[in-house]
Amino acid sequence: MLESKRRAIIFLTLSFLLALLAGFLFLKKIQQINAELGEMVEIYVASTDVASRSLIQPDQVTTRQLPKKYADDSYITDKASLKNKVTVVPLSEGDIITTNIIKPATIVRDQNNRLITVYASGRVIFDQQLEALDRVDIIVSHEVNGKQVTEVFMKDVPVAMVAKVDDQFKGVALELPFEQVPSFIHQQHYADLIRILKANVGKGELGIPQPFDQPPQQGEETSEQQPQSGTGDQAVTPVGDQANPSVNVPVTDQQPPANPDAKPEGQP
Repeated sequence: MLESKRRAIIFLTLSFLLALLAGFLFLKKIQQINAELGEMVEIYVASTDVASRSLIQPDQVTTRQLPKKYADDSYITDKASLKNKVTVVPLSEGDIITTNIIKPATIVRDQNNRLITVYASGRVIFDQQLEALDRVDIIVSHEVNGKQVTEVFMKDVPVAMVAKVDDQFKGVALELPFEQVPSFIHQQHYADLIRILKANVGKGELGIPQPFDQPPQQGEETSEQQPQSGTGDQAVTPVGDQANPSVNVPVTDQQPPANPDAKPEGQP
């Protein structure tokens, strides 16, 4: 009886020692694998289904750990990178979010508006640097019926974004109603010169740009009755508010008589 008990104790002791040895070897193997894989990083994945072209919300993403050795540069590791971004493809729960499938959310104020990029060039001149939410007036010089004409093309156009390279101003993205996009692009392609002027700050409401070929609404001022400046065939349409009619009266050295019935001196 004692011999059986002694054998049982020996076997239990050997089993315990072998279990400790196996655990130690397993731990060493895990440490070796972790050393080969390197440190872990957190990447962002979709925590729920995300529709395409919808703004990514904070509760729609979660993190997953991945060995840094296998983390691609396109993986999102900073949550700030998802701010004001939309995905161009639908995402399912668990899908990895990469820089290739996200883009900045459009900031147009109306779904019928479009953003048109305008870069400074030899044919496009910005009179001063602009910032987002500024408003501009667009002046074009082109040929109309064989005559060189400079006129107001659009007024009070909102600036949605500003393009800069190394803090140098390069151009803007203008927000235009879709029906006016073709005429503006036409001017970009064929106008002799486009000048973009910073407009005064309005009342804060979104103004609708008025193309030059749209007839003025009732009650709106028109510049067609203004005198043309310059010589030759070139006509310049004044920009801005209607001028004071009083300045259109020609001034001469001869003053009209105070009494209309009075006769010039020397006549009977």
